[in-house]
Amino acid sequence: LDQKTPLLRSMEALSRQALRVLKLFGTEATVVLPMVGAEQEYFLVERDMYEQRQDLIYTGRTLYGAMPPKGQEMDDHYFGTVKPRVAAFMREINEELWRVGVTAKTEHNEVAPAQHELACVYNTANIAADHNQLVMDVMQKTAKKHGLVCLLNEKPFEGVNGSGKHNNWSMATDTGINLFDSGETPGENAQFLLFLCAVIKAVDDYQDLLRISVASAGNDHRLGAAEAPPAILSLFLGEELTGILESIENDTACDVREKELFKVGVHALPRFPKDTTDRNRTSPLAFTGNKFEFRMLGSSQSIASPNVVLNTIMTEELRQFADILEKADDFQSALQKLLHDTFTAHQRIIFNGNGYDDAWVQEAKRRGLANLRDTVDCMPAYIDKKNVDLFTRHAILTETEMRARYEIHLENYCKVSAIEASTLLDMVQRHILPAASAYADRLTQ
Repeated sequence: LDQKTPLLRSMEALSRQALRVLKLFGTEATVVLPMVGAEQEYFLVERDMYEQRQDLIYTGRTLYGAMPPKGQEMDDHYFGTVKPRVAAFMREINEELWRVGVTAKTEHNEVAPAQHELACVYNTANIAADHNQLVMDVMQKTAKKHGLVCLLNEKPFEGVNGSGKHNNWSMATDTGINLFDSGETPGENAQFLLFLCAVIKAVDDYQDLLRISVASAGNDHRLGAAEAPPAILSLFLGEELTGILESIENDTACDVREKELFKVGVHALPRFPKDTTDRNRTSPLAFTGNKFEFRMLGSSQSIASPNVVLNTIMTEELRQFADILEKADDFQSALQKLLHDTFTAHQRIIFNGNGYDDAWVQEAKRRGLANLRDTVDCMPAYIDKKNVDLFTRHAILTETEMRARYEIHLENYCKVSAIEASTLLDMVQRHILPAASAYADRLTQ
């Protein structure tokens, strides 16, 4: 209920403000729903070996270890076939999930050895959150039947990819319109551009809240490398959309390019258009055709909190847009000015480059973007007046609730860190030092 209640409130608030905007465009809809498709990454390890690791048992990750001669350097696990034992595990997961109405769509190997991924079919944000909770529960229970253990820690093994969730978020009307579907000519789709600018402004205004929504002791170890985005929030739009917005800013004609055909060099295969959006695996939040992929979530967390933030910050920006446009004498000119002013003021958040590059850290600092590197850095912003006002204004959370969550989050972080430190010390005293001493004794003998 702590997760679900604010999620439902945020969905209702988002619908109210989105309908105000859609009414101005003459769009017939009675409800706007945030839609989510969550991808779940996880590791499968042998139960016998797991039970020999005190750190895995107590903390969910290895605190000591050494890299094997071959890790994920070749990426061959990613492109390899699923092993029969794992395939059997995945098959049983499907059956167990289908029994409770959760439809799993994609299962495959991930980059790191023993790492895999499962994705559910899109649904409304609240049902998607329920489904993801069930997925995690079923995976862990099913793994035991196969002599395996399912690890959901964000970084169970150093030196290889960690595990996250990719939260694919969009907005749809009850009439079946995806508000982030740009159509064939996005430069001429004013409704799409307005909702796109609302996302740009929301991410820029509330970078800290998005960062806080994914903060945890485990995720601190994952963010910043190996296909996990950096801690600095930015938005990837791709060349086409960025070019359209720049033309609006500069009041120039939009250069609508024909889609480039993908050339495979084989006459028997058809030539098909390349996707102009592409993907950026180093981006925290990327536009991927008709949705935004929020890639920062940790693998063990509920997706409810990040979606509460996404819904709430979008609600606020749409409220501001509706207030401006409803009072306008000339809707078209007011809309054009709003698009121009929003993109001009908030284009600093758009970054289509390599988020792992050290130069991006300096560039982000120059742009004035927040670099909240870990949980301790970012948590104070949770009770910042700007953020408290946002949640109270839309009746998502009260100030008391926000302060309680702030304290609980910090307490949890401290306890996880203390357990890891105690486990680390215990392993040294009871296992590593006695083993080293016995080995030294054997050598001297």
